[in-house]
Amino acid sequence: MTEETPESPKDTTSFKEAPFLALKGFLMGSADIVPGVSGGTMALIVGIYERLLNAIKSVNGRFLKLFFTFKWKQAFGELHLLFLVSLFAGIFAALGFFTKIVPLQIYMFTYPEIVFGLFFGLILGSIYILIKALERFTKTEMLMLVLGMAFGIWIVSLVPADTPEHPAFVFLSGCIAICAMILPGISGSYLLLIMRKYDYLLSQIGKLGGVETVDGLLGLLPFMVGAVVGLAAFSRFLSWLLGRYHAQTIAVLIGFLIGSLYVIWPYQHREYVEQVRETEVLYMTEPRVQELMENPPNTNLPEFERLGEVFNEESTFDEMKQVEIETVKKKLIHTEPYVPGWLGDKTGDDPNVWGGVLGILVGMIMVGGLERLRKY
Repeated sequence: MTEETPESPKDTTSFKEAPFLALKGFLMGSADIVPGVSGGTMALIVGIYERLLNAIKSVNGRFLKLFFTFKWKQAFGELHLLFLVSLFAGIFAALGFFTKIVPLQIYMFTYPEIVFGLFFGLILGSIYILIKALERFTKTEMLMLVLGMAFGIWIVSLVPADTPEHPAFVFLSGCIAICAMILPGISGSYLLLIMRKYDYLLSQIGKLGGVETVDGLLGLLPFMVGAVVGLAAFSRFLSWLLGRYHAQTIAVLIGFLIGSLYVIWPYQHREYVEQVRETEVLYMTEPRVQELMENPPNTNLPEFERLGEVFNEESTFDEMKQVEIETVKKKLIHTEPYVPGWLGDKTGDDPNVWGGVLGILVGMIMVGGLERLRKY
């Protein structure tokens, strides 16, 4: 039997609880895909935040020593194995589902008011529940909440910058993003947007399962190593804060949630820049070229193909003409919330007002279900 230590509390996960943990993991993975929402937010909402930190801490020096000396039974006795396997099975299921089956990154472009409205309502309702659940709420906690809110607003108001795709920077991005992903209210996805690595990682994930699987894995490897390093260090610091200053730390985290509402508000003026990521030269008679000529691309997508420069345009026969097909990616460079309608709408915007309202209402209704999920 593994001795319980303050560094690595005993795992209390049962097989009966595993399906509920997988569901909570699925919610965490879903949240991590949306810029402005963090998996840590969902972990806090569904009541597994401190257990998550303890599970991460169970990958400690003692575990590594036992593992690399081939004492695997003892090593996995130290690890919160059932908790982590159940949770990450749900997280990876969500990442696969919302990139392969229901491409959430596309719906964020085509139906932004509904998607962001859903998460806005979800977080808005959860803030009330978390404040109500605090054991105390004195002036100190109020001050911590305000400081957390100010820091959260500052983070989400940063403008995305241009960055390299060198493995060293991808590693650093993993370290930073994973810290944000376990911090409620500070979105790892949004920090990846700021560091210009959000689209890069989604494209690498999208390669998995196809002919480019190896390229995708190599592209993701530096990020995953950085995530492991950042997670190991930051989770211990957070766990120490929760152990020593529980109410104040929770108040700061609630402040982060309030600050994140600024960027999750469904009505945003989003400014994008188009970048040509790939070009391919084809003959005019090719089916893909004919399809683009007959059906112009939907430019309201994160990635689309369009026709570029025509070669041998003076030729009489189409069989001799060639044309570039450009793969274009849109990257967010600025976002600014506004109130639709006569209160604050700007010329040129045509928001789905009722879609946003519906999303907020559905999100707030879902909070009731998530509060019940906390009990499992």
